[in-house]
Amino acid sequence: MYLYNSLSHKKELFVPNHEDIVKMYTCGPTVYHFAHIGNLRSYIMEDVLEKSLRYLGYNVKRVMNITDVGHLASDADTGEDKMLKGAKREHKTVMEIAKFYTDAFFEDCRKLNIKTPDVVEPATNCIPEYIQMVQALQDKGYAYFSGGNVYFDTSKLEKYYVFNDHNEEDLEVGVREGVEEDENKRNKNDFVLWFTKSKFEDQALKWDSPWGIGYPGWHIECSGISIKHFGEDMDIHCGGIDNAFPHHTNEIAQSEAYLGHKWCNYWFHVHHLNTSDGKMSKSKGEFLTVSLLEEKGYDPLVYRLFCLQSHYRRNLVFTWENLDNAAVTYEKLIAKIAALEDKGEADREAFAALKQRFETALNGDLNTSLAVTALYDVLKAKTSDATKLAAIRDFDTVLGLNLIEAAEKLRAQQPQEEYGSDPAIDALVAARAEAKKAKNWAEADRIRDELKAQGIEIIDTPQGAKWKRI
Repeated sequence: MYLYNSLSHKKELFVPNHEDIVKMYTCGPTVYHFAHIGNLRSYIMEDVLEKSLRYLGYNVKRVMNITDVGHLASDADTGEDKMLKGAKREHKTVMEIAKFYTDAFFEDCRKLNIKTPDVVEPATNCIPEYIQMVQALQDKGYAYFSGGNVYFDTSKLEKYYVFNDHNEEDLEVGVREGVEEDENKRNKNDFVLWFTKSKFEDQALKWDSPWGIGYPGWHIECSGISIKHFGEDMDIHCGGIDNAFPHHTNEIAQSEAYLGHKWCNYWFHVHHLNTSDGKMSKSKGEFLTVSLLEEKGYDPLVYRLFCLQSHYRRNLVFTWENLDNAAVTYEKLIAKIAALEDKGEADREAFAALKQRFETALNGDLNTSLAVTALYDVLKAKTSDATKLAAIRDFDTVLGLNLIEAAEKLRAQQPQEEYGSDPAIDALVAARAEAKKAKNWAEADRIRDELKAQGIEIIDTPQGAKWKRI
């Protein structure tokens, strides 16, 4: 399997660190509000990656955090804690907000067929791990205490901008939106590992620490959680492209300084979902959620298909017209599958050939657009319905579109004709079918007329010719 690695800026053959397990980490949501569909695009594509790895024979352990403390309004460690912001907005406690929006997030995931990771760890569960890491970084000379907070000292690194996606000048204070000057920092790129009571006095969640009562910075949480569950190495770290800087950059800095060696081999970044006005964001007022899509009559899996039709490394533009097109595509796809007759045995050779096309798409940097094309190739293939249905079931373990279930539901909703059954008539209907296949139209018409004279009407269906008495 070849994956594009954001760290090297090229497609690389995926080789896990260990033969028995793939360690995959996903940056989870900050649960202060509903997830918008732009956030959920990342989780859909990460879900497809995990399912693809399993489909291709890997044993995967996937860990995801839930950020319920420490994520400030600006990713550059400034502004109000997002959880406290949510609590004030709704006049609830921070933990009530965290519980409500965590449940809402996983309900959205359920509707989108996103598998729950093997480990889901709230940030507030791992305070001792963060304190131990921060203390170790300070002991090694990578962290310093200033103005009530503990900062990571980026000047100690040989290279800080590991993703090479940003010019240093663009990150200067006042240039990048949301960056405010913190006079406690020794260097403009230093970031907070631990906040104390000297800052944000109204912070709801605080813990005792060697530096005073306070709480962890956002960036230390993913490092602490992943090291807790994976140990000193990881295969794949996933997230939205906007997390590459500063969040993932800071994760690498602190994790490798703490461990003393390379931490994660592959970085998988999903690009933005944009509207006609630009990047989707909660800060712009009303935002698009799964619930809103449902209110407007869309099956959430239509949105999943919409995402699968584009490569994860391309910005995707959301419009209602584009979603309508995906809805029509999904309905037609389900109708074609519903017309297939599930009887007989699958042709193993034909199935293997269809499966190979699908695997090739997944192996080529998770090309879901080609994977969907491989699905259409199944429907057009010159093979039995049983083979087609077997391939569709197989592919959908990765695509997650509920194709067979939706087709069965559609079939159950369709009015059922009461077709007749009689050996002699069945034989004539079969003979007519053979005549049509041989393009002997005169014989086919003769049989049809003979049956019509007997009060028998032939109905051509996707499952073959049927008959009933008039």
